Amino acid sequence: MIHHTRQISKRFRIVMIVIIICCLVGCGAQKKKVSQFEEDHGIIVGFSQIGAESAWRTCNTRSVQDAAAEKGVQLVYANAEQKQENQIKALRSFIAYQVDVIVFIPIVTDGWDNVLQEARDAGIPVLVTDRKIAVEDQSLYAGFIGTDSLKEGRTAGQFVLEKFAAKRESFGQTKEPITIVELFGTEGSSVANGRAEGFREVLKSYPEFQIIYSKSGDFLRSKGYELAVEFLEMYDDIDVIFSHNDGMTLGAIEAMEERGLRPGKDIVIITIDAQQEAIDALREGKVNCVIECNPKTGPEIIKLAQRLAAGETIPRLQYVHEEVFYETDNLSLIEPRGY
Repeated sequence: MIHHTRQISKRFRIVMIVIIICCLVGCGAQKKKVSQFEEDHGIIVGFSQIGAESAWRTCNTRSVQDAAAEKGVQLVYANAEQKQENQIKALRSFIAYQVDVIVFIPIVTDGWDNVLQEARDAGIPVLVTDRKIAVEDQSLYAGFIGTDSLKEGRTAGQFVLEKFAAKRESFGQTKEPITIVELFGTEGSSVANGRAEGFREVLKSYPEFQIIYSKSGDFLRSKGYELAVEFLEMYDDIDVIFSHNDGMTLGAIEAMEERGLRPGKDIVIITIDAQQEAIDALREGKVNCVIECNPKTGPEIIKLAQRLAAGETIPRLQYVHEEVFYETDNLSLIEPRGY
């Protein structure tokens, strides 16, 4: 139960949180006009996002903001601009001004123990979303909701196995490997680690598959382009590109087309996110498999935040529903993605 002195100072706290975060890291806050009942009984959620590097990320932020507005939840939004130090500063500002719940998307897996201990000492529950964290004491955060990155990697590996079934059968005679380039996500992030691990787990028993290049493109389209320019110079024979997100994939496609290569035909491409541009590329035959990473988690996040504010226990681990889109599907049935 929220103490009366905290209830009457909500509006003041919201203003002060916005001011302090703007001074520290630069941010935006969403706050709608609320009724007197909501002013007295609503909760304040501090939401730390990692950035706005892609259409996926923008959609994810909008989903949380819209869900908060619909439920009368006061949401204070901080954009970390891809820097962990900015995110830690934002979390500490949330703690200082006593938000009811902290929701954050960790840029990387490690380095959160101290600030989460501070949140617990202040009696503020923490919900982790999208990317996982590694802490010595698991009770430092209440739960996680987001993508199953290990499953996404396994799905990508299974597609490659099936796509190259004929070439695999001839490997015993030709000894010609199936070469793979991996566009890795942000180093140290749980989603990149999970996707890489799941992919390798499926292929480890098949020596015909060889990952000849794996570098981080930070989930950025521009870096996907730069890496593609590099690996296309290094290797003449590439069979597969496994990209950890659509942004890097779309950058790589640009680089391939500049060299006169046919994405999806000369090189098989598997990508993760399922934003509209990737689905369009799938329809055009430039991508062979698109694995969804669902960004529209806002409604569930806000429900969980409300339960935490009420002192309830939430599930430790909750994965969101995700689809897989194959080149052999009836692609006309895919609805507009909205991101």
